[in-house]
Amino acid sequence: MNHWILAIRPKTLPAAIIPVLLGSALAWKSGAFQLLPAFLCFAFSLLVQIATNLGNDYYDFIKGADTPDRIGPFRATASGVVQPLVMKRAMCVIFVIASWVGLGLIPYGGWPLLIVGFSSIFCGFAYTGGPYPLGYHGWGDLLVFVFFGVIAVVFTNYIQTGQFTFEAFLVSWIVGSLATNILVVNNYRDKETDSRAGKNTLTVRFGRKFSFYEYQVLFFIALLSNLFLWRLERQLWLLLPVIVWPFSLYLRSRLANSITGIEYNNLLAYTVIFLLIYGLLLALGIIMST
Repeated sequence: MNHWILAIRPKTLPAAIIPVLLGSALAWKSGAFQLLPAFLCFAFSLLVQIATNLGNDYYDFIKGADTPDRIGPFRATASGVVQPLVMKRAMCVIFVIASWVGLGLIPYGGWPLLIVGFSSIFCGFAYTGGPYPLGYHGWGDLLVFVFFGVIAVVFTNYIQTGQFTFEAFLVSWIVGSLATNILVVNNYRDKETDSRAGKNTLTVRFGRKFSFYEYQVLFFIALLSNLFLWRLERQLWLLLPVIVWPFSLYLRSRLANSITGIEYNNLLAYTVIFLLIYGLLLALGIIMST
């Protein structure tokens, strides 16, 4: 059982949880929060990410990206503790369960949600699977920003309020930028093994220096969006998450100076923690500004 827990990569799951939390906080602020659709959004987002992580575990092994010299965390398929076919079946089962959960949102958001749900599941699968794996062609950063940022926040809010708001888009840019930084660290760490496997991430295409600046720019986009949100709403509570901003300077320094696999893996965990704390403080700030 422990290897399955590691295979779903629990340390990355805040990237699926925080966007739904923020979209629901915005719904609370507008007086339209609904518990059941919020829970269904949470379950759908979490299931899609878990299935995507299992797919990554399977397809990265099949395509040769996960090798014995890889310096990243444990991978169940590559280590041999889970057979490839078993991992593939687990991915498919969870994607099917996510589909059924997504159907439960139709009464709240209408049939257009079928397009959103299908796109989320398709891109989760196509990230490393299929004839044109998106993550292997440099699309991973954009996909994370769009699906764990814009779509997750905006549609969680829309499903409960029935409205698309500029405030939700601003919040989605914050969480999308911070979630993408998780992938930036992952790709920065795996540059050599990804290159040998033909996994052309942005780091492989443009080098570590590009990704180092991308990491900084995404932090800046998140901060700028937060400040713009505060300027729009004129509520001091919305500046609450800015108190952790100095930690981002430390993370940028760690990215520049990390060498070993342990250092990179710790930095990855710290980047997730930053997203988690920042997101929780922002959600609290949104609720308190009601």
